[in-house]
Amino acid sequence: MLIKSGFDVAQPVDKVWQFFDDIPGVAACLPGAELTQDLGDNKYLGKVAVRMGPVRLQFGGTAQIKERDDAAKRIVVDAAGADEKGRGNASMLVTATLSQARGGTRVDVIQDLQVSGAAAQYGRGMISDVTEILMKDFATNMQARIDAKAKGISLDRVGSTSASGFTIGLRAARLALGRVLRRFFLPYQPNPSR
Repeated sequence: MLIKSGFDVAQPVDKVWQFFDDIPGVAACLPGAELTQDLGDNKYLGKVAVRMGPVRLQFGGTAQIKERDDAAKRIVVDAAGADEKGRGNASMLVTATLSQARGGTRVDVIQDLQVSGAAAQYGRGMISDVTEILMKDFATNMQARIDAKAKGISLDRVGSTSASGFTIGLRAARLALGRVLRRFFLPYQPNPSR
């Protein structure tokens, strides 16, 4: 499943790109993610906890930087893991590309996600909604960490936005409801050209 998203960071491109050098710092921005060991050669062990409806999945696995293009400001990360209770597997190839934007940097993200087991039963809509919420929280956390670093504030003192599984579920349900309402009411909008 291919999921495209993006966000803006109110910092110059070079500063945001430099932040992507700190892989543990980048991982700390993603709610539920934790790097547990640096294996060398741009490879890491880690965990990611995700709640999909009533199911809480805890994946353990690896993440490896497959490509880092300084000129194009593009990074490609390959991550794969298995649920610790044996309820499924997930793999994801993430490509993030930075570009100059008004007021800062645009980060465009393409995620090629493969999910099996318990998480796969929720389908593309729910997975896309949860991914969108996690990306919004990631962007907020990233902005806070870059701002703190620029001000010389210890990153240990920077809190990160991390929603509980229940909150993420509510936010995902709100996105789904909005999508359904738009589909239902959009055909009934008055046509101003008549």
